[in-house]
Amino acid sequence: MNKVYFASDYQEDQEGMAPEILKNLETANLVPVSGYGTDEFSESARMKIRDAIGRNDAEIHFLAGGTQANAVVISAALREYEGVVAADTGHVALHEAGAIEYTGHKVLTVKGDRGILRADALRETLETFYADGNHDHMVHPGMVYISHPTEYGTLYSKAELTALRRICDAYHLPLYVDGARLAYALACKENDVSLKDLAELADAFYIGGTKCGAILGEAVVILNKKLFPHFFTTVKLHGALLAKGRLAGISFDTLFTDGLYERLGAHALEKAAEIRAALAENNWQVFFETPTNQIFVVVDNDTLRKLDETVVYSFWEPYDESHTVIRFATSWATPDRDVEELIRIIRSMPR
Repeated sequence: MNKVYFASDYQEDQEGMAPEILKNLETANLVPVSGYGTDEFSESARMKIRDAIGRNDAEIHFLAGGTQANAVVISAALREYEGVVAADTGHVALHEAGAIEYTGHKVLTVKGDRGILRADALRETLETFYADGNHDHMVHPGMVYISHPTEYGTLYSKAELTALRRICDAYHLPLYVDGARLAYALACKENDVSLKDLAELADAFYIGGTKCGAILGEAVVILNKKLFPHFFTTVKLHGALLAKGRLAGISFDTLFTDGLYERLGAHALEKAAEIRAALAENNWQVFFETPTNQIFVVVDNDTLRKLDETVVYSFWEPYDESHTVIRFATSWATPDRDVEELIRIIRSMPR
């Protein structure tokens, strides 16, 4: 029996890249260009991104994936004795396989609220650190990391980001935003954080392509260049420099043409809304409400065994002895037929 796949937002069984990108890659396939992201397509993408964020002075670098982007950016900003502050549910704290620690920098975790690092919790953490008479013997907070959307599909408001920015300024800490799923935030009606807001409030962020329709790649946007000197060389040092830079360049040049990036995000949100409605109509327990493309559901383990026969989902965490939290994720390419089949399965297992 063929299963429907809702385990992630870059689903290996059905997704490659947005058709518009494939078409442009084919057109440019034999065009001779320079390497390492210095090609005309990458430069065009940079110009479009700079226009979208309202910062002509921004440095933009294309890296292959999110773990790579996080490891390079964080290690580039930190001194040897510094760590990065993140919510305890943050991607760098849980799902990077120790990539940040491998660069020699500790992840300093703060209790999150549904994936969000709250300003009050950050302030308390920093006050406690500097009030400790032994803090010179400890790993110093050197940067603040958040993701938008978060690992739990939740969103920061502009007011919350502004509050974090004020605390970062007070403690002279750069703010870095992981935008692996940024398309699904920008297309969300509950979101009030624009690309221009990110460029104003963050020292660096990245625009996710891997999960949002690109063949590969993330666009790292450096706003505060003093914190990241010689970033191109740092990328090379980490073995993260794409020789065939056109692959990412064409992807982002296409994504930032005629609003494609947001349109791809909107498709995922539309499909997620259909699934949420079916869950509610059939009394399935949602772990908590999220507005983006990730849906977290509490399922009893007997039902979970039945679900295993027809649906590929993500295990998230145990809920209690007899229930598990799982995740359904939609994407820019989620087909109607798969959503219809998942809804049929949900209706066949009312709670």
